[in-house]
Amino acid sequence: MTTLGVNIDHIANVRQARKTVEPDPVQFAFLAELGGADSITVHLREDRRHIQDRDVFLLKKTIKTKLNLEMAATPEMLEIAKQLLPDYVTIVPEKREEVTTEGGLDVKSNVQYLKNFVQNLKDSNIEVSAFIDPLGEQINYSKKIGFNFIELHTGKYAELSGHEQYKELQRIIESTHLAYDLGLVVNAGHGLNYNNVKKIASINNMNELNIGHSIVARALAVGLEKSVREMKSLITSN
Repeated sequence: MTTLGVNIDHIANVRQARKTVEPDPVQFAFLAELGGADSITVHLREDRRHIQDRDVFLLKKTIKTKLNLEMAATPEMLEIAKQLLPDYVTIVPEKREEVTTEGGLDVKSNVQYLKNFVQNLKDSNIEVSAFIDPLGEQINYSKKIGFNFIELHTGKYAELSGHEQYKELQRIIESTHLAYDLGLVVNAGHGLNYNNVKKIASINNMNELNIGHSIVARALAVGLEKSVREMKSLITSN
C-alpha cells in the first residue's frame, strides 16, 4: 500500500515571512501525524529560506513516524545529516533563485561525486534517495551510484492535462517498474494534489508519495489534521 509523506516546508514559509516563532512546523508535524502521515519531509535549504536547523533537530527528537531530510549534496549538508541521523535523506537539486525545486537531480553527470557522497551517508546508517526525473538512464545511474530509493519527479505530470498527462503518467509507470526491477524503492512527489494523486498512488510498487503544498493549502480551510486525513484516504482507497 502506498504511504504518505507530508512536507511541512510551507508552514515554515509562513513563519519566516515575519521572521517570528509561529507557526512552528514542529507542532504542525504532530498534527500531520495525527492525520495519518507516515513520514515527515523537510527541505533544509542552503539559504535557510524556510526550514531552520533548529526545526530538523527538534523534529528528529519529537516525531513518531519517519524523518525524510531533503537536501543538496554539499559538504555542509553532509555534516548536518550525519549529526541529525534522519531515517533517510533525499538528495535534490537546488538553485537559490528558484521558488521550489525545478526538475530532478542529474545523477548521470555527477556519478563519482554522488557515489562518494551517498556512501558517506550510508556509512552512518542513513538510507539515501535521489529525486530524479522519470527517465531510464537516470534510474540506471541511481542504481550504479548506490541509492537505496528514488523519488520520481511528478511536476510535469501535475502541470499537464488530457492526452499529454496520460503519456507522462505512462512514463512514470514504466519508470516505477524499471526501478523496482533494479531493486530500488520508489517514491514520488511534486505538484501532487487532491485531484491528480489517485492515479499515481495506484501504480504498482509505488512506495510513498511526498506531498506538501496542496495539503497545507487545504489546511487553511479545514485544518491540517483533516487535510492530511483526506489525502491519506485518497491514496489508500485503491
